[in-house]
Amino acid sequence: MSEFADHLHELLAGFGAVDIRRMFGGQGVFRDGLMFGLIADDVLYLKTDAANLAQFEALDLEPFSYVRQGRVASLSYRRAPDVCLEDRQQAVHWAQLAFDAALRARKPAARKPSAKAAITPVRVAPARPAAAGAKPATTSRTDKSGKRR
Repeated sequence: MSEFADHLHELLAGFGAVDIRRMFGGQGVFRDGLMFGLIADDVLYLKTDAANLAQFEALDLEPFSYVRQGRVASLSYRRAPDVCLEDRQQAVHWAQLAFDAALRARKPAARKPSAKAAITPVRVAPARPAAAGAKPATTSRTDKSGKRR
């Protein structure tokens, strides 16, 4: 791990267990398995969304961007304020803002149907009476080979 990542671990000690993992030429910053920050070229970027973006924009913090297929692409991460890298309280404050954004962005886990739902009977609407003059419906039966009887 880099010196920068080690420094970040120290700064975020009051925030809880933070895991920094290599990914895509940079590093992801995780808490409870949820990515709330990323490190690229020893620069920390924090997760943003509609609820916290104004705080990052107020400090004119640039978004994380990269070139993809000849075009510039941006992610919902903004550069962390410099004060985050100097003050533990500020680091924890901004990390919490980013973690909250990551929580809001998290997709709910798909729910498996319960056993009770699997045995719930299905109600079928009663058949309608045949219209006057209509031919009665016939049913065909097949044997095991698929031939009609």
